[in-house]
Amino acid sequence: MEPAGAEGQQSGAPKKKVAAAPLAAKKAVKKETNPLYEKRPRTFGLGGAPPPTGDLHRFVKWPKYVRLQRQRRVLSMRLKVPPALNRFVTRHVDKSQAEALFKLLLKYRPEDRKEKRERLKAEAEARAGGKEPDKKKPLVVKYGLNHITTLIESGKAQLVVIAHDVDPIELVVWLPALCRKAGVPYAIVKGKARLGAIVHKKTAAALAVTAVKNEDQREFGKLVESFKAQFNEGTRVTWGGGIMGIKSQHKQKAKERILAKELAQRAAV
Repeated sequence: MEPAGAEGQQSGAPKKKVAAAPLAAKKAVKKETNPLYEKRPRTFGLGGAPPPTGDLHRFVKWPKYVRLQRQRRVLSMRLKVPPALNRFVTRHVDKSQAEALFKLLLKYRPEDRKEKRERLKAEAEARAGGKEPDKKKPLVVKYGLNHITTLIESGKAQLVVIAHDVDPIELVVWLPALCRKAGVPYAIVKGKARLGAIVHKKTAAALAVTAVKNEDQREFGKLVESFKAQFNEGTRVTWGGGIMGIKSQHKQKAKERILAKELAQRAAV
């Protein structure tokens, strides 16, 4: 018999862990393949199969006018833009107001060449018949910067609509200040081509409304009041631009963190 002390020592000693049996080699399961379809892996190295097509957007050489548009947009973000120019970038009539405005302007389109020819022909026939032709002046939208300037200064213009993308912008950059000084409501809309379509032209820098019919007075009054509150009496336009690229922003933030760390260390000392 073994002594009791030895038995106690054996019972208190930690038990040895038996090593796990080595994993049995797994038998490879052969996958059944269809003999009709032979596997032909492709290699994409030199002289191999052509690589799969991906998104080549970054590798396209875009036309020059597209590159100029993008460069102009980036420059307008980077450079500081004064308030007189920033007004044309940030303040526009919203979609619902623009829809109502153009719907109203279409009712007062000036006559085109065909309509003018027909009107002159009718007047000539009336004179030949011994009748006096009707010379009533129609209510139409006015266009042309010199004409609109005269209408504003004389106080005849009731609403001035300015395009935001006039090039060069110096043609109309002074027009909002003139409208505010003369107390004429004005609005800035997107697209000089949309204004040009109203007056049968390719583009138009600005349009002016001098009068409307009685049935349109209520709708016209609502538009005038909203434009006056938004543009004439709105908040002061501030400087724009100065938005740097993502890399420059990260560098600036890293400099600010280093500077803040140095200031904290100086304060601790």
